[in-house]
Amino acid sequence: MRPLHPIDFIFLSLEKRQQPMHVGGLFLFEIPEHAPATFIQDLVQDIRNSKSIPIPPFNNRLSGLFWDEDEEFDLDHHFRHISLPHPGRIRELLAYISQEHSTLIDRAKPLWTCNIIEGIEGNRFAMYFKIHHAMVDGIAGMRLVEKSLSKDQQAKSIVPPWCVEGPRAKRLKEAKKGSTKKILGLLKDQFEAVPKVMYELSQTVMKDMGRNPHYVSSFQAPKSILNQRVSASRRFAAQSFELNRLRSIASALDVTINDVILAVCSGALREYLLSQNSLPAKPLIAMVPASIRDDDSDVSNRITMILANLGTHQADPLKRLETIRRSVLNAKQRFKRMTSGQILNYSALVYSAAGLNILSGMMPKRQAFNLVISNVPGPREPLYWNGAKLDALFPASIVLDGQALNITMTSYLDKLEVGLIACRNALPKMQNLLTHLEDEIQRFESLIEAETFEKNLTVTG
Repeated sequence: MRPLHPIDFIFLSLEKRQQPMHVGGLFLFEIPEHAPATFIQDLVQDIRNSKSIPIPPFNNRLSGLFWDEDEEFDLDHHFRHISLPHPGRIRELLAYISQEHSTLIDRAKPLWTCNIIEGIEGNRFAMYFKIHHAMVDGIAGMRLVEKSLSKDQQAKSIVPPWCVEGPRAKRLKEAKKGSTKKILGLLKDQFEAVPKVMYELSQTVMKDMGRNPHYVSSFQAPKSILNQRVSASRRFAAQSFELNRLRSIASALDVTINDVILAVCSGALREYLLSQNSLPAKPLIAMVPASIRDDDSDVSNRITMILANLGTHQADPLKRLETIRRSVLNAKQRFKRMTSGQILNYSALVYSAAGLNILSGMMPKRQAFNLVISNVPGPREPLYWNGAKLDALFPASIVLDGQALNITMTSYLDKLEVGLIACRNALPKMQNLLTHLEDEIQRFESLIEAETFEKNLTVTG
């Protein structure tokens, strides 16, 4: 038994029918050449027949304010095998994921499900995995899935993702006699963080608010169509982009690749909102989760939030990029002065009002940010599952009342995998954002080419 972290508790408290609080991932696999026609059925049967025992967090269920082991774990409750209707295009696959991502997970059991999906064109199959955000953050979720896959194409052993044991899971399975001591230790850490957290809060109020032009407060996000009450209906859209294109832009402009990613999202959002005649006069504010994980753990939440000014009121993409860079740098410099525990407590205090507003809906016209943009590092080497190569993986995250769009990305090999999740009723033609992302990348590439050409002319002249 282990206690809920305050952030875990917030994710659980925020959940309601039209606001599921799980994260997910869509994993596309290529069926190996010369594989038998029963390849997928055999894989599913091997999983069901596996003697491996589920490990934390997959065997943990809610018990009040604690996670406790599910003594009556039932695999059939969590694991399903389905087939897409013909013709099994990506369109049909994304429509199915949209529906699945809209449904709540049963709280009487461990908070996750896994679907194996066959009937996909191009000799492929998929795995869609969803797990409650109270159990893992994006980094932890990515590690859990990575551990279930192999770097060896010839490896044939099937160990289900929920049975792959990592260092953190081993520690969680240790004798429970130390649980009380652990809880007291956590409380002690919380108490010792108070003085530093209060000091940083005072510095924020005295030095940053209203004085630092690059400081982004939780009170300046403008009203927009992104910030409506959401229904239970979701739309999921996904696409891959070449990472080298983004790296080249970052190198040419001497910024980080994350700065470029935010700038590309900013430009895409600007174009989408212009197409809907809904671009606010003030810049959109993005909440950007940042990992403060200082261990190899794959359980619980170790994230904080950075508020980034997206500069969407500016037509010039380079000016938007500079606005983004400065606002993110300002937040990072503040966190450098704190430990991970202090950062978690600082974030909980600073953003508690925003969380309470989302939970209560007391101020529907006010929001701390307009959307969430998250970039989770992914695998750098090809991965395989029973010989089937992982072709792509697309994250699916959370939308909330007042936060109708979430953009989540992860890297895999030489690609940036983008997953968009939105309330279907609030944002029409949301999938057009994918086209706008490509257009914005091309816009930066054209600017760099023009600048390079001009420099070459100057040199030769």
